[in-house]
Amino acid sequence: MTAVERAAAPVDAVLLPALRRRTTAVLVASQILGGLGVATGIALSAVLARQVSGTEALSGLAPTATVAGTAVLSIPMAALMTARGRRPGLVLAYLVGALGACVVVLAARAGNYPLLLGGMAAFGAASSANLQARFAAADLAEPRHRARAISNVVWATTIGAVLGPNIAAPAGRSVAGLGIPAAAGPFLWAAGIFVMAAVLVGVLLRPDPLLTARALGPREERSPQARSLRAGLAAVAASPRARLALVTVAVSHTAMVSVMSMTPLDLTHHGAGVDLIGLVISGHIAGMYAFAPLMGRLADRVGRLSVAGLAAGLLAVALFLAGTAGAGHGQTAAGLFVLGLGWSAGIVSGSALLTDAVPQAARAAAQGLSDLTMNASAGIGGAIAGLIVARASYAWLNLAAASLLVPLAALVLFTRTGNRNGNRNGEENRNAEEENRNGNAAVRERQS
Repeated sequence: MTAVERAAAPVDAVLLPALRRRTTAVLVASQILGGLGVATGIALSAVLARQVSGTEALSGLAPTATVAGTAVLSIPMAALMTARGRRPGLVLAYLVGALGACVVVLAARAGNYPLLLGGMAAFGAASSANLQARFAAADLAEPRHRARAISNVVWATTIGAVLGPNIAAPAGRSVAGLGIPAAAGPFLWAAGIFVMAAVLVGVLLRPDPLLTARALGPREERSPQARSLRAGLAAVAASPRARLALVTVAVSHTAMVSVMSMTPLDLTHHGAGVDLIGLVISGHIAGMYAFAPLMGRLADRVGRLSVAGLAAGLLAVALFLAGTAGAGHGQTAAGLFVLGLGWSAGIVSGSALLTDAVPQAARAAAQGLSDLTMNASAGIGGAIAGLIVARASYAWLNLAAASLLVPLAALVLFTRTGNRNGNRNGEENRNAEEENRNGNAAVRERQS
């Protein structure tokens, strides 16, 4: 038995509810800090990139570098979590994000644009930590409440996402006289916030939820081979439901990022001012995060597949509203709000479905693959979105995003039909079996 395995002593079944609440509370607090740090830095990233590069044409590469960093770093982060648990993975990711924020500040002071992009990529590690936190909440959750546990952590991002842009201005003023551009000030604050998140997780996320869940699971799932990255990939490839989960999160995230990133530009072309654009984006963010608990409860009650189908429907409505709005700013705002709701339904249901569909030992690796897929897809979608708007129009961008919903809807329908033709109660049986295993794990450990 390794030191990591010895550290994950079995937890008595009667203590599990308290441990779940404690784990969720720590993750919610870290998510508030992580979301605050990311939002604070990202708020002026394009402005800072324009100042350092000297051209507006390169300003969009800064947020793109962050998305790319989030995608690339999700795999080594998943590998570390697979081997050592959630806590060291989250702590390291927040510290790498803090280091990246410091590099951004140094690059801004030196006027070094390539170094700035490198710092922005490392900054993306904090976003990867925020994404992985939702899966940490699911490690110890009861199967019938798993989507709710995920959604509670997603909801916590609302606080940081709303407050972050509002403290960007005072953060910029705080570096006056230090030779640091005001637009780099938020990154200096973000570095401190990420360190606080790392300390919070490192001190309070004990026992580690992933290692504890493994200790409660079957013995055959505890071997190093059962929880390797290769095993995670094989588990996803072998499960139609896991593949559907990856498609759900990738399509939801890509459609959202592609349209959201180009909406301010379209609003500007139709005479909208900065205040109106801010209101539209704020409404969009509210749709993304504020209603996540509702999506979690729906996914637990009516099923993951039903909410994945709801995500496709909401995204379709959103893209129609935004794509046909033209100069109708109110319709654009409604479209962006519904776009956020569709994203929330897709991320929550897809994350819960993936966690349900793969063996416990392979979950961390499969979840890392999910984040790599969704962020890589969104990065490509965001880059192509600019080309579509430049060569065609914002309406065509929405139509292109809508085309992604066709395979998603088809997969949802196909999977639901397969479930009806097979075991109608398959998911419920699996969840009940897993819940029974969790409830009696301590007894089995003492008997063995």
